Amino acid sequence: MGPDGDALGSMLALGLALRKRGMTVNASWGSDPFSVPKHYTFLPGQELLKPPQDFPAAPPLMITFDAGSIERLGTLEPNARKAETLIVVDHHVSNDEFGTLNLIDPKAAASAILVFELIKRLGIDLDTEIATNLYTAILTDTGSFKYRNTTPPVHAIAAELLQFDIHHDDIARTVFDTHPVGFLKLAAVALERAQLRDDASMIWTWVAQDDLKRFDLELEDTESLIDILRTADTAEVACVMKQGLDGKYKASLRSKGNANVGAVAQQLGGGGHAFAAGFTANGDPHAAVDEIARRLATA
Repeated sequence: MGPDGDALGSMLALGLALRKRGMTVNASWGSDPFSVPKHYTFLPGQELLKPPQDFPAAPPLMITFDAGSIERLGTLEPNARKAETLIVVDHHVSNDEFGTLNLIDPKAAASAILVFELIKRLGIDLDTEIATNLYTAILTDTGSFKYRNTTPPVHAIAAELLQFDIHHDDIARTVFDTHPVGFLKLAAVALERAQLRDDASMIWTWVAQDDLKRFDLELEDTESLIDILRTADTAEVACVMKQGLDGKYKASLRSKGNANVGAVAQQLGGGGHAFAAGFTANGDPHAAVDEIARRLATA
């Protein structure tokens, strides 16, 4: 899977800002295949993108976004280790500060909040393209301004970005309210499978590769399933287990506020925030959910 909206929007926003300063910018991420997720193909600045094999092997300056550890960089990890200066921009509490300079604020609603402040402090003027990327990044990590991390300063930043006449309605519709028809059919299957774990106040379901093939979908098309599942009125936590091409299951966890799913995900080798987190499970999704439930019940 490619980067999420916060990672991609933050990267393109700062890339466009630095280009305005006359700097040469190469933007990339270390996943295969190298392609922009469908929901974010409208973002400006994609001419900056280069596949990881064309990224400088030992860059004089490398900046990472929304990555909690150097291993999260995938095939670009060796490039980061050889960078003369490595700047880490992130808001995950689980970040292990792997940079030579770490701009990390776990209280920030999105990495894009830090990028917004950085661009301001560099004295670079915002424009419509930069604002579009920043707004999209903030929108995605606040759940369209619904999550608890949406504070008055977040709204103030969004208001400033809206002054650049960005198409905020189109952005929200594209990111949250546009899906292939196959997604709707997959959602029906996944919701039919949904199970309640009363011992952990959790509802969960799973999606296998066979399901994706049946409805002609890719793994990235499943991102919104968690948003449907988390509306269940009898569960504090929602979990969707999604099988990748390697057979492993990626667990997405969401909390309504009383459970710290970030701590659980970190214990299981992943990371994230108190209310939104994830990890990768190597075996049976039912066994992984048993482990999640056990840790939630004893937290």
